[in-house]
Amino acid sequence: MPKLLESSVKGTLFRMAYPMLVGTLSMNTYNLADTYFVSRLGTLPLAAMGFTFPVVMLLTFIAGGIGTGVTTLTSHALGKLDRDSASRIVTHGVFLIAGLSITLAITGYLTIDPIFSALGAKGETLPLIRGYMNTWYFGAVFMAFPMMGNGILIALGDSKSASRFMAFGAILNCALDPIFIFGFGLGIWGAALATVISQACSSIWLYSLLKKKHGILHLGQPEMPLFTQSFRRIMGFAIPGSISMMLMPISAAVITALISRHGVEAVAGASAASRIEMFAFVIPMALGMSLVPFVSQNFGAGRIDRIFEAKKYAVKFAFYYGIGIACLFFLTAPYLAKLFTEDEKVAEIFIMYVRTISFGYGMMEIHRYSGFFFTGIHKPVSATLLNGFRILILLIPLSYLGSVHFGIRGIFFGRLATDIVSGFTGFLIVSHVLKKKKARSLLPRTEAA
Repeated sequence: MPKLLESSVKGTLFRMAYPMLVGTLSMNTYNLADTYFVSRLGTLPLAAMGFTFPVVMLLTFIAGGIGTGVTTLTSHALGKLDRDSASRIVTHGVFLIAGLSITLAITGYLTIDPIFSALGAKGETLPLIRGYMNTWYFGAVFMAFPMMGNGILIALGDSKSASRFMAFGAILNCALDPIFIFGFGLGIWGAALATVISQACSSIWLYSLLKKKHGILHLGQPEMPLFTQSFRRIMGFAIPGSISMMLMPISAAVITALISRHGVEAVAGASAASRIEMFAFVIPMALGMSLVPFVSQNFGAGRIDRIFEAKKYAVKFAFYYGIGIACLFFLTAPYLAKLFTEDEKVAEIFIMYVRTISFGYGMMEIHRYSGFFFTGIHKPVSATLLNGFRILILLIPLSYLGSVHFGIRGIFFGRLATDIVSGFTGFLIVSHVLKKKKARSLLPRTEAA
């Protein structure tokens, strides 16, 4: 019997989460290290990094949608002890992610100026952005592969290897950043180059793990009928998953455009603060990354009771953790600001951002967990609709209205209100759906059918 169906729910979830803490910390270390070292170059390069963030998020989350599909299907296959199907899904997923990454990289490279001009970049900022993104697009395939491979290793029950290969890349990036940015004098371009090289090395290690250690990756010319079948199954999860994830960078782009109206210092301050807030999500994200394979395998086994119990533990953890991290960030905001800037205006925006938005972190995680539960019980469209509600109905309108009536502070309060309302909404809807499924699972089979 698969490990995710055994032992206590709480114990299983946290045993999966502990190794992934290193992995989630590593993912965020890339952004924090790049932001920290680039901030030493001045306000203008830091602002340029802020403009790249929504686009990088967009391309990353598209790849993440495919990774979610591959992880979910691989987990189901392994839960049924169907190793051949799991291997086929993984192999075809690699081909799919490689083709998509190359296509997006070419498209992005050809549209750098119009896209970033539309986001509000101009003057001396645009050439800096161009240098960074030219390099980033060149290594886009190395960004996407580790994201997908991370989920596959979790489904295989090898979360320790997942965290190790990701930590390796993050540490290498931290070492290369100052060498390329300052040692070779490459500036912001050096930050992108360090990231690409680090991710490429991580990809090589991941390939070895999947092919040699687990024997689940078999590259070669795929049989088209089987590839087409895998493609359809993966995209059944990937399309709604990618749409859901794409809403986040799209909203980030809109928010960046709103913030840019308040000056380059505002973009720099908010950009640095957004990197810091990623660390607020490191611990709950480690648990969240374990939810999809856990829920997927238990859903396949008909163990709705275990899914319901997992929801209880996850929601409690997110809520109390959110309260704790908000208090910590509120007290330390001035000291955190000093790590990134000596500009008083940038620091003021940074502190305002952190002290306002942090009080919604817990509810934002509950919203995120709700989407994971929907994906795990084969309702990816519901997860997308839930995220659409947060972004399109709440975040963008509230941020815009806040900006119009209260300036940049209103944008931050719009985000806070969004996180609180969307968290409550996600919790109530998922609870209702799981209660219905739990009740049906208790009925005799003929009656439940």
